[in-house]
Amino acid sequence: MLLTCNALKHLRFENVAGKVVLITGASSGIGEHIAYEYAKKGAHLVLVARRKDRLEVVAEQSRQLGSGDVIVIPGDVANVEDCKKFIDETIQHFGKLDHLVNNAGITQTLLFENYTQIQEANPIMASKAALLRFFETLRVELNPDIKITIIFPGVIATDMSSPRFIEQYGSDFILSQSVSKCAKGIFRGIGRGETYIYEPSREKWVLLLKNLCPEIVDYLTNCLFVRYGKPYFKRE
Repeated sequence: MLLTCNALKHLRFENVAGKVVLITGASSGIGEHIAYEYAKKGAHLVLVARRKDRLEVVAEQSRQLGSGDVIVIPGDVANVEDCKKFIDETIQHFGKLDHLVNNAGITQTLLFENYTQIQEANPIMASKAALLRFFETLRVELNPDIKITIIFPGVIATDMSSPRFIEQYGSDFILSQSVSKCAKGIFRGIGRGETYIYEPSREKWVLLLKNLCPEIVDYLTNCLFVRYGKPYFKRE
């Protein structure tokens, strides 16, 4: 039965033409390229981020790719009033909201010894776990009327992560994936209605291996990030 359900997922794909999609963190990186994937399929876009000038660039590119209507709403997702504004202006302009892509975020990659206080690490780790459990619970409550897809990106070559990783590990970092390839994979998964999306797709196999043989994953991770520092393989 599970095999049949998975096969059916790959046969169907949601038609997003004319649907309204709000994307946070749309000024660069994964959010920007997810916007382009939706635009190619004719979706209407609401682009949200703090940098209005960058949003305008992404909006124009999205129109050229096929989006019939794109609006830009500058703001900060950390501000509750701004979040209300995003929804209100979307409904006012389009009269509906079909997809919400919660993409905005920050990244921080430090060894334990570089944290000046352990309290600095707590919010990052706690928020990751909290978001996962929150949306898993919300999915159960809202199903089947509203579908929720949870995305687990690995190391993606975005403006936010690339400089830091290139400085520390070199430009040929083994696990990095291009942002456009990542966005395509995410868009495919959303269109199929997948519950979880791992990009690169090998991330889910790493998770499976960690559950079966955690010592192997711990050893390889230590080699890549700590012991040797600079890997020897090329980016995809």
